[in-house]
Amino acid sequence: MTFATLGLIDPLLRSLEKLGYQTPTPVQAQAIPAVLAGRDLMAAAQTGTGKTAGFALPLLQLLAMEGPKVAANSVRALILVPTRELAEQVHEAVRQYAENLPLRTYAVYGGVSINPQMMKLRSGVDLLVATPGRLLDLFRQNALKFNQLQTLVLDEADRMLDLGFSEELANIYRALPKKRQTLLFSATFSDDIRLLAGQMLNDPLSVEVSPRNVAANTVKQWVVTVDKKRKPELFVHLMRKGKWKQVLVFAKTRNGVDALVEKLQGLGVNADGIHGDKPQATRQRALDRFKVGEVQILVATDVAARGLDIEDLPLVVNFDLPIVAEDYIHRIGRTGRAGSTGEAISLVCADEVNLLSAIEMLTRQTLKRQNEPEFEPEHRVPETDASGQVIKKPKKPKKPKTSGGGGKRNLGKWVDSGDSGPVEPSIKPVRKVPVFNTGPRKRKP
Repeated sequence: MTFATLGLIDPLLRSLEKLGYQTPTPVQAQAIPAVLAGRDLMAAAQTGTGKTAGFALPLLQLLAMEGPKVAANSVRALILVPTRELAEQVHEAVRQYAENLPLRTYAVYGGVSINPQMMKLRSGVDLLVATPGRLLDLFRQNALKFNQLQTLVLDEADRMLDLGFSEELANIYRALPKKRQTLLFSATFSDDIRLLAGQMLNDPLSVEVSPRNVAANTVKQWVVTVDKKRKPELFVHLMRKGKWKQVLVFAKTRNGVDALVEKLQGLGVNADGIHGDKPQATRQRALDRFKVGEVQILVATDVAARGLDIEDLPLVVNFDLPIVAEDYIHRIGRTGRAGSTGEAISLVCADEVNLLSAIEMLTRQTLKRQNEPEFEPEHRVPETDASGQVIKKPKKPKKPKTSGGGGKRNLGKWVDSGDSGPVEPSIKPVRKVPVFNTGPRKRKP
């Protein structure tokens, strides 16, 4: 099969030839004809499988061949993405595909001045890539109209819900024309996303080119157990032992990113970090330096889990496990892309056992464990398996109580000083799924 047999026009074929694209990937082979036929689409594919081209190529063809010229402050096709980094990445791909077409494309996102974006939109844009928050800002300031919109694409929709964009999605939905084509693409499909698709899509074609929520088999994964307080020390030990050259590290919090970067820089390691508190220009500069090898260790929160397209990245390290299990797949999907091999190491402490169990249940595999000599945890990480069970060791029989006891007093109750409480479970946050009610709002009394 070739791209020509999928029905793509010559200007797009010339762009693909220049980019070195030869054979369609499975998701492209199924998605491109469906989009060209005007179908709503719900497609699941692992990261690195070419899903951006799967929706961008046919979308550009439809825009070039159908519909009126774009009017001022209007947009004909809209691609919604969860992060600034992904907006830049998707738009760059779109720009390359559309090189031989008379179409205007643009990307808008927060973290930068809105005024240049408003100026750019005055003449209208055929295809716009946007994050939800900035899109609504532009719409509310009358810098953007949707009356010409033909197609809506939701890329990484599950991540948009994770980041709390449910209300923004509902507001955008109410502003869009009811008659349109809607495409929903994601690496994973949770039950919440299937509910969202049921509300936004009309009789969609479902495309699933890989098992649901399974990590790429090109990535070797394992877990190193350690006490929480020794994670930074273990990371430095593994870095030196493995002679790591280029590593993407994921931490749970912004403070965690800054603390690890500060420690590494103090040891003379060329490290940098990106998270939501940093200006977009600073984040982009750190990412660019990491891509060209000027930065050895890039530490990021999950805001960067999507939209990082780094060629031949050898290693991803989960310094902290993600709160939402699906993010594990997106994190490790930064390596082992497009058929290359990669490695993913997770540093896991006792209070992350429930997060580990959720990941293993989602990916349907029990991750291999190993202890690093001299870093064996004092607080044992209970065994887990792909069934989602935490396997606890049998309790030791209690010693008989003696009169006058030598225990510790705790809120008026005597407990044996050798007893230890259960591991505190981590609580997975509840994701809100937008409810798209287009009727009039009720005023509060």
